Amino acid sequence: MSGFFVKNCDSMKIMVKQVIILIAPPGAGKGTQAEMIAKKFVLEHIETSAMIERKFKTADPNDATMQEEKQKWISGELTSPKLFAGWFNEEVGELAHSGKSMVASGSLRTVEETEIVLPELERLYGKENIMVFNITLSEEESIRRNSARRICRDNRHPIPSGDYDPKFKDIDVCPWDGSPIVTRALDKPEIIKERYQVFWHETAPVLDYLKQHGYNVIEINGEQPIEKVQEDILKNL
Repeated sequence: MSGFFVKNCDSMKIMVKQVIILIAPPGAGKGTQAEMIAKKFVLEHIETSAMIERKFKTADPNDATMQEEKQKWISGELTSPKLFAGWFNEEVGELAHSGKSMVASGSLRTVEETEIVLPELERLYGKENIMVFNITLSEEESIRRNSARRICRDNRHPIPSGDYDPKFKDIDVCPWDGSPIVTRALDKPEIIKERYQVFWHETAPVLDYLKQHGYNVIEINGEQPIEKVQEDILKNL
């Protein structure tokens, strides 16, 4: 059955809906890893940055609150935790009621957001079926990778730097959907540096919060090649 993990229980195989959460600073490859996991296990991928971008792109230009939030996002700040949590819970609810498992990249982002999102995830999927990975990366490497980061225009497939993965060097068409490869406005060095600092001040405390609430946060070294990072994640699934 697609989108489910098979677990053994008293010699019987049972199908379990699963939630995988990847937390990481900018450039650690959480989007790439989530895409690989989603394809391998036929899961739905909730990409935080894509969700936010989609919401702002379709926002009413006369909605002052949304326009203010959009400017914060463009500058590298986080959008309002309550606003984002509402968007996230809505999407998670639709997936859960459709019987689908999921992998999320880019959430959870703040303790305030986690306090809203986590209870809903636990209610819909069960705490025992939620796994959290923390992919680590230095600030220097974050800036280097993001400055060279690209995505495909149509479906936002992450295209790693050619220095990070040679097979992506000198390509200008997405190998998955054939659309042009573009550079995001958010991936300017000065904005990346701001986003990295925001991660440490706003998102890193989420890891302690999760541990205090009984979650085993699995640490993954994000400085490694893509395939090695994936291998380390799969060992724990």
